[in-house]
Amino acid sequence: MYEGKFPTKRYNYTLRFLNDVISKEEKILDLGVANPFSEILIKEGYNVTNTKGQDLDLETDVVKTNSYDVVTAFEIFEHLVSPFNVIKDIEAKKLVASIPLRLWFASAYRSKVDKWDRHYHEFEDWQFDWLLEKAGWRIIKREKFTNPVKKIGIRPILRSFTPRYYLVYAVRD
Repeated sequence: MYEGKFPTKRYNYTLRFLNDVISKEEKILDLGVANPFSEILIKEGYNVTNTKGQDLDLETDVVKTNSYDVVTAFEIFEHLVSPFNVIKDIEAKKLVASIPLRLWFASAYRSKVDKWDRHYHEFEDWQFDWLLEKAGWRIIKREKFTNPVKKIGIRPILRSFTPRYYLVYAVRD
């Protein structure tokens, strides 16, 4: 997925946030196939189960279970045509999710070779908040953070101080 170039800052920031809001005793369903970050969570002592690559726009049954205390979704919802359906159907009482924010100086990401590696949505924070609230979630904690890149140019400079990611912890009302 990252070909040896892990997004270290994003992983560290997300892990710190998760440590602040979720205990290691809670059972986590992580939306998305097993990945380097879910492996880090397991090494850190979290009890994580990943989904198996279901198309969550069409198949939401995987979240319709009370077998998990928490659902995590790290950079998943932007890939869905209709994230509302899966968010609404989650039966766990807690949700920790992150999304890339819409940047005014960059168009939505689209891989030309991998149909799953495309962003249908790049949200503004208020849009994601509204989506969660409409699906029955109450946001307890939220944070934005930057993602500087080690390149030269106007966009890399803008990325050094423009928040790129939005991370939320929400509970079911």
